[in-house]
Amino acid sequence: TLKMVAYVGLSPVLAAALAHVPRKVVLVGADLIRAGVALALPFIDSVWQIYALIFLLQTASASFTPAFQATIPDVLTEEEDYTNALSLSRLAYDLENLLSPTIAGLLLLVVSYSMLFVGTVAGFILSALLIVSLRLPERAGARQRPFRQRLTRGGFIYLATPRLRGLLALNLAVASVIAFVLVDTVVLVRGRFGGGEGEVALAMAAFGAGSMMAALALPAILGRVRDRNVMLLGGSGLAVIGLGYGGLLGWAEPGWGALLAVWALLGLANSAVMTPSGRLLRRSAHEEDRPAIFTAQFALSHACWLVAYPVAGWLGPWVGLEATLLVLSLVAGGAVLLAARLWPGEEAGAVSHEHPDLPPDHPHLQAHGGARHHSHEIIIDDEHLHWPARG
Repeated sequence: TLKMVAYVGLSPVLAAALAHVPRKVVLVGADLIRAGVALALPFIDSVWQIYALIFLLQTASASFTPAFQATIPDVLTEEEDYTNALSLSRLAYDLENLLSPTIAGLLLLVVSYSMLFVGTVAGFILSALLIVSLRLPERAGARQRPFRQRLTRGGFIYLATPRLRGLLALNLAVASVIAFVLVDTVVLVRGRFGGGEGEVALAMAAFGAGSMMAALALPAILGRVRDRNVMLLGGSGLAVIGLGYGGLLGWAEPGWGALLAVWALLGLANSAVMTPSGRLLRRSAHEEDRPAIFTAQFALSHACWLVAYPVAGWLGPWVGLEATLLVLSLVAGGAVLLAARLWPGEEAGAVSHEHPDLPPDHPHLQAHGGARHHSHEIIIDDEHLHWPARG
């Protein structure tokens, strides 16, 4: 909860406050703060200190992660390269989730737990050194805006863009079903199947394997199939698979192999939604607004998780795991239908619109031959405050 509160509540504030700070300083500073927190963890002697340090660590991550994500499209300007980067990022994320607990467990056989924190510190310091060694592109010259505008600009652009409103609904679909996987797998495996730690790890490995398979396949698929179709198919898969397995748990006794197969399919569907999301964000904002819009995605998507996590945890004891999965899958299904409605299929491409309020010598009109009525692909900015309706 502390992590989600930091992500949802503080990431937009930090992004607005640090908007004019060089991105290297932001990234390296966040790494050093996180290294300091990891270094302090072995020396705590009360629970409140854990809460305080974890909140500080996640606050630094709330600054680092959106800034990092917004930097990638500035470095990799070609869409094919950027798509491959998104695929590799998803692959690395899944590998980390799978391998870190295993590596930690093996290390504990030969070192004390305090040494694990030393390894974490070394990781953050290595990250900072790598960033220092790089030549990052300079930020695009941004207009000087009041703090309140900087704070709300990302959310304004996000919610004014149809494809991103659809993405927000898909974020809810993902959070609803995957929260069940992350929160209730241990309960399901131990309670329903009588498994132990090894079986829990195997179930999560199946989920990660499905996600990695999708991440590896998506660059080729996205070269031929529109993002919208892939993402809506992935969201629909989450809802349908969740409903099917929830019903199976309630009416039959599915075997252990069925759970592994279902978890792998959920991982695949999850990656099909989440991996292309960076492409939508990249094409929905000018370079100067990318940090703000990536921060908006970071905060709004984690707001969905902030709701889904406790629902997945609290519903189980009240109505049972089967009903919990059915409820969350129904929410996901409704969210996918909402996404399809919010994100129209014909949205891409040039949109005909008019600027009756701009002076004749405005640079935007001059760039289109001085015509007030013209067509181009729409990006929400100071000249396009609302998405124009076709026709």
